[in-house]
Amino acid sequence: MTTEWLDKLPIFGASIARNFFSPDTLESRFFTLMVFMHIAVPLIALVILWVHLQRVTKPRINPPRGLAIGVLVALLTLSLVHPATSQGPADLAKVPAAVGLDWFYLPLYPLLDRWPGPVTWGASGALLLILLAMPWLPPMRKPAAAVVDLANCNGCTRCFNDCPYSAIIMGNRTDGRPFERQAIVNPALCVGCGICAGSCPTSTPFRTASDLIPGIDLPDHSISALRDAVLAATTPLQGKSRILVFGCEHGSSISNLPPGTSSVSLRCIGQLPPSFIDFVLSKNLADGVVLVGCSENSGHARFGIRWTQARLARARDPHLRARVPAERLRVVWAGRDGRTKLDSALRDFTHDLDQLLAPPSRAVAERMAKLEEFIRD
Repeated sequence: MTTEWLDKLPIFGASIARNFFSPDTLESRFFTLMVFMHIAVPLIALVILWVHLQRVTKPRINPPRGLAIGVLVALLTLSLVHPATSQGPADLAKVPAAVGLDWFYLPLYPLLDRWPGPVTWGASGALLLILLAMPWLPPMRKPAAAVVDLANCNGCTRCFNDCPYSAIIMGNRTDGRPFERQAIVNPALCVGCGICAGSCPTSTPFRTASDLIPGIDLPDHSISALRDAVLAATTPLQGKSRILVFGCEHGSSISNLPPGTSSVSLRCIGQLPPSFIDFVLSKNLADGVVLVGCSENSGHARFGIRWTQARLARARDPHLRARVPAERLRVVWAGRDGRTKLDSALRDFTHDLDQLLAPPSRAVAERMAKLEEFIRD
């Protein structure tokens, strides 16, 4: 059937199907060609994949260990329960009454009996062109690219180092300020994740002497607007344990939260400068902060989770200040279907805050009073 389909192409001098008329016409060179094709096609695909990986910043090729082991065990189990078997040897003198068909690898074969050769080739070619064009098609909705404010950019390279898509390069200074470099954004590569704004040292909500304009920012989701959103979200908070949730657009839903809990949405959790956590707690805007991002190992913006974890661990600048109490902060990596996980984490966090903020018991208060009296004496 494959040879009949290939014969529809005008590139072969003689019919390929004639090789299967009798055992005498089936030469070993034909099988050598088939073996070569089965080796060459995967190698060509591997080269194309390698070229693609060269265009990706810090590509992650290997899957998480748990996922890899799980898939391996599943495949081994499936091979034992339902092994793939070959059909009997071909007899070219007989026409088989039934042929086993692998519907996963050969879904086109049933159409070859119903559609003319040019139609199947045309449909296959059109599908191939669509697949090849998909990486180059513009997105349906692309956020605005990050913009650089040279008045607040000192060329520190943090945004350059943290950008997951190599959308930022460092170029020579153009404004005459006494710095060697400046950040330059390529709008064609920028996806508007905001990780660059979260890495900028000028993205601090404590700034009061001047307008909150970082060295690099998102024009439609700015750091200044983020501070305003934090103030607006924390103002109505009441109760014994007030919690502010910073959530990622691609993570779990942060709407309809329990009483005493409010939320602020981010493009990516990596957009949040750690100074905002310090700002919320030191200004007593809330009693606890929860960060909600994509599910672990599947960040939408690739490095949003990794950079956030490193900043909180004080292993990457800008890092979280040491004065921020760890017991006032929770991190939840939950995807779009992780609302149950988030609700459970909020209940546990609320309970912990209640215990932390509870007034001392009468016995503890009496001991403290005696200790103070002893010190005075």
